Amino acid sequence: MRNGQEWFGEWFDSPYYHILYKDRDYTEAHSFIDNISNYLNFDPSQKIMDLACGKGRHSIYLNKKGFNVVGLDLSPANVKFAIKYSNDRLQFFEHDMRNIFRENEFDYVLNMFTSFGYFNTEQENQLAISNVAKGLKTGGQFILDFLNPYKVIHHLTPEEIKIKEGIEFHITKEVNNEGYIIKNIKFDDIGSQFSFQEKVKAIRRKEFLLYFDNAGLEVEEIFGDYFLSPYDCDHSERMIFIAKK
Repeated sequence: MRNGQEWFGEWFDSPYYHILYKDRDYTEAHSFIDNISNYLNFDPSQKIMDLACGKGRHSIYLNKKGFNVVGLDLSPANVKFAIKYSNDRLQFFEHDMRNIFRENEFDYVLNMFTSFGYFNTEQENQLAISNVAKGLKTGGQFILDFLNPYKVIHHLTPEEIKIKEGIEFHITKEVNNEGYIIKNIKFDDIGSQFSFQEKVKAIRRKEFLLYFDNAGLEVEEIFGDYFLSPYDCDHSERMIFIAKK
């Protein structure tokens, strides 16, 4: 960390983050949005929060489908990029999910693509989930899309090299004693050496269920992939919760 900045604030605001992950599958992301919006019957009159929206790929697509969306992200660079796409039914704000944004305003809150588990304490995780609950209207639903910790840990790739835009990213992965999946990313560019780290808590299903319960949210479904297949801890790619206030 530089100048006391948390790893996610530093890394997500770096141009290298977007270079490394430039080939993420937008088709898959759009398919998931289609599937979840059809399953939950999103309505254009309703209001959706995209929490930790990144550069807004989900928010922008939802808006193109006719929905009213507010995208929130911690990274000033991400918000600066996304805000170019804003309109009267698509807004973006810089925001930390550990703070309350607005209360009793949203019909749905989406937290996509493992945009959770970054904090150092259980209290912060609980605070973020509780703030989501406060932002939802009564009857509103929270869609949390997280990695399947059981499968990720059992199939962890200790080392790999990825070359993007002429940069050779050296990546190592491990699970530490506190249950965090640690990804160290090192590379050289413009005559300098760079080092970043991703640190995501391998939060289990039972831990999420406790967070939701403490926040006054009731889990209705747990899906295991973007096609909304049933969740299986040994085989599912994802762990996607639908929780209702």
